[in-house]
Amino acid sequence: MDHQPKFFENLSGTGKAIGVLTSGGDAQGMNAAVRAVVRMGIYVKAKVYFVYEGYQGMVDGGDNIVEVSWESVSSILQVGGTVIGSARCKSFRTREGRLQAAYNLVQRGITNLCVIGGDGSLTGANLFREEWSGLLEELAQKGKIDEEAVKKYAYLNIVGMVGSIDNDFCGTDMTIGTDSALHRIIEVVDAIMTTAQSHQRTFVLEVMGRHCGYLALVSALACGADWVFIPEYPPEEGWEDSMCVKLSENRARKKRLNIIIVAEGAIDCHNKPITSEKVKDLVVQRLGFDTRVTILGHVQRGGTPSAFDRILASRMGVEAVLALLEATPATPACVVSLSGNQAVRLPLMECVQMTQEVQKAMDEGRFVEAVRLRGRSFENNLNTYKLLSQKKPDAELPKTNFNVAVLNVGAPAAGMNAAVRAAVRVGITEGHKMFAVIDGFEGFARGKIKEISWGDVGGWTGQGGSILGTKRTLPAKYLEKIADQMRTNSINALMVIGGFEAYESCLQLHEARSRFEEFCVPICVLPATISNNVPGTDFSIGADTALNAIVETCDRIKQSASGTKRRVFIIETMGGYCGYLANMGALAAGADAAYIFEEQFDIRELQANVEHLTEKMKTSIQRGLVLRNENCNENYTTDFIYQLYSEEGKGVFDCRKNVLGHMQQGGAPSPFDRNFGTKISAKAMQWISKKLRETYRKGKVFANTDDSVCLLGMRRRNLVFQPVAELKTETDFVHRIPKEQWWLKLRPLMKILAKYKTSYDVSDSGQLEHVAMHSTKEAETGAI
Repeated sequence: MDHQPKFFENLSGTGKAIGVLTSGGDAQGMNAAVRAVVRMGIYVKAKVYFVYEGYQGMVDGGDNIVEVSWESVSSILQVGGTVIGSARCKSFRTREGRLQAAYNLVQRGITNLCVIGGDGSLTGANLFREEWSGLLEELAQKGKIDEEAVKKYAYLNIVGMVGSIDNDFCGTDMTIGTDSALHRIIEVVDAIMTTAQSHQRTFVLEVMGRHCGYLALVSALACGADWVFIPEYPPEEGWEDSMCVKLSENRARKKRLNIIIVAEGAIDCHNKPITSEKVKDLVVQRLGFDTRVTILGHVQRGGTPSAFDRILASRMGVEAVLALLEATPATPACVVSLSGNQAVRLPLMECVQMTQEVQKAMDEGRFVEAVRLRGRSFENNLNTYKLLSQKKPDAELPKTNFNVAVLNVGAPAAGMNAAVRAAVRVGITEGHKMFAVIDGFEGFARGKIKEISWGDVGGWTGQGGSILGTKRTLPAKYLEKIADQMRTNSINALMVIGGFEAYESCLQLHEARSRFEEFCVPICVLPATISNNVPGTDFSIGADTALNAIVETCDRIKQSASGTKRRVFIIETMGGYCGYLANMGALAAGADAAYIFEEQFDIRELQANVEHLTEKMKTSIQRGLVLRNENCNENYTTDFIYQLYSEEGKGVFDCRKNVLGHMQQGGAPSPFDRNFGTKISAKAMQWISKKLRETYRKGKVFANTDDSVCLLGMRRRNLVFQPVAELKTETDFVHRIPKEQWWLKLRPLMKILAKYKTSYDVSDSGQLEHVAMHSTKEAETGAI
C-alpha cells in the first residue's frame, strides 16, 4: 500500500480546548493516557484542561476543571490508578446535571472531550454529545450564555479510550489496564504455586470479571490451570464429575498441586452463579483434597502499569488528540483502540452496542454466540486453553506415525518454555510422537534427543530461560551429523524456537535440501528473542518480559534521580543492533532520549540533547533519563556519552551510567510472552500437521517447496506463515535486523512526549472503521 506520508504538522490545535477525564473504575495505564493527551495537546498548541473526579467534576465545575501545563503530568507515567480521580456520577445521568456540565465547559471554551473509561462512561459521553446543541440553546434561553457562544461552541467532539482491567469492550483487542491486571494475577499465581507444591494443595483463585471472563481465561492459559470458570462459556451439565476426575488424574500423575481459576461472574448453563467457595466445598467433599480459596480482589487494579499498558496508553492518547483535531461536526464519536498491533478508530456506539449484545447473548443462554461476539482474540484464547488443558485418553488419540522434534536455538528468552509446552501437547493431541532436542543444533548433532510426553511439560509456562537448553551454534558445520540423527530417529518435521539464529538455521537447512533429503520435511520457526530483531514478525517471544525488566529498573533509577535532583542517568540496553528495547523502553519509562543504530546520530544531536536537558533542569522536573542501545554507534560508546554529558553539564547537572546487561534475559515470563508463546506455538503445530498430511506420499514425508520452511510471525493484525526464503530480501544479515521495522514509526512519539520538535507520520491513523469487520472472517485471517 504505497501512500504519501501525511504529517500532522498540517493539523493545528490553535484556538481549540481539550478536556480530559477518567471515569468509572480505575485501571493501570490511565495516567499514561492522560499524560499523552496533555502533552500532545500542548504540542499542537491547543489548551488542555483536567476534569477532576470524572463527570462529577464536570457537573460541579469550579476548581474541578483546570488548565494544565507540560509539567503537570510529569512523574505520573509509572503511577497506577488515575491522578485526576474518577467517580461514579448520578447527577450526570440527569438532564439538569448535563446542562450544568455543558455550562461549565462553555465557560472555558472546551468543545473537545477525551474520555478514558469503560462502556458506561463512553455511552454517557455520546449522549452528552447528541444533546449538546439543545443544551446550549436551553442555557441561552435561561440567559446563562449569549447567542454568540451558542454559535461559537455549536459542536462537541468526543473521542474515547477504553480503560478497564476486564477487557470487556468489543472492537478492541486490549483495553488499557488489562495487561497490568494480568501481571498482578500471574505474580500471585506464581507465588501460590510454590506453597501449593510444598503441601500438595488445591487452590481456587477468584479473579475479577463480573461480566467478562478474559482475565480468568488468559491467566488460566498463562499458568496452565487445571480448570477455569468464565461467564461466556459455562461448563456442561455434570461438570462436577468431570472436574473431579481431572483433578484426581492429575494427582495420580504425580502432580503435587491443582489450580482452579474462577471469574467472579462465573455461571453454570442454567445461569446460576458458580462461586469459589462452592468449587472449594465440592473438591473437599468429593476428593478430600486440602483446598484453599484466594480472592484477589482489588489487588488486580493496583500497582504500577506494565510496559505494554504504558505504550498502549501513550499511543492511544496521541491518536485521540489527532482524532479530535481531525473531527468535524459530521464525525461520529469514536474510540481509539488496538487491533493486532495497529491503532484503529471505531465508531463509539457500534462498539457499545456490540458489547451489550454479548451480555444479551449470555442472559439468553446463547453462549456460543457470546464467545464469537467477544472477538477473535477471546475465541482463540478459549480454543487454545481447551486444546492444552485436558489430555484425551490414549485410546481416543489419533495415531499418525509422524515424529516431530522441537528445539531451542540462540540466546534464552522468557516464554520459550511455554512455546515448547504448547507444541508438545498439541502435537500429542494431533497424534504425533514428540521429541525434545537438548542444547540446540549442537545437541542435535550429538544425538541429545529424547521422546517427551504430555506430563513432562507440566508447569513449564511460568519458567524463565530455556529448560531444553539452547546454543547459538548454526547447523552448517554439523549438517551431516544432524541428517544422520534425523534419519536414525525418523524425524518427519522440525519446530525451531529461537531468535535470529533460529531463522538463519532454517535458511541453512532449506539450502542444504539438495544435498540432504532428510531436510525435506516441514520446518517451522517461532521467533523468540528479547531483541525483537527477527524479520517477518512485529513481536518476538521474550521481548515483552525484557521490556518490563528495563522499565522496572528505569522507574527505580528515575526515583533515585528525582531524590538527588539535577541528575541525568545514561542506561545501556541489549538488543544487538536492533533498537527496539531502547526505543520502546524509553517510550514506556518516559525517557528524554534513546540512541539507536537505526537512526544515525552525530555530535550535533548529542549537543542538542545536552542543551535540552540543561533547559529541563530550569523547570520543576530536575532529572534526566537517556537510553542507549549497546551497538548504536561504535565510537559514541556509553562511556563516551557519559563523559560528554558530564563535561557539558558541569554546574547544571551531574551524570551516572548503568549497564543493564543480562538481567534483561532472565526472570519469569510476562503474561504477554506466556500467551503469545502458547498461542503461536499451538498454531505452528497445527500448520506442521497440515503440511505432514499434504507431503506424505508412498509411505514417507517429502517436502521440498519453499512454503514448507516457514516462519510464523505477527504482522500488523494477523498471524502469518512466511517462507524463510522469501524473508531473505527483507533482512540485513550484517546487522542481523529486518530492513524495515514497524516500531520506528513510534519513535517521534517518544520525542514529542519528551518535548522535542519532530515530524510524525500519521498516514496509518485516521480512517474510521466499522466493528463488524472484527467479528467476521476471523477464522481465515488467523489473528492472534
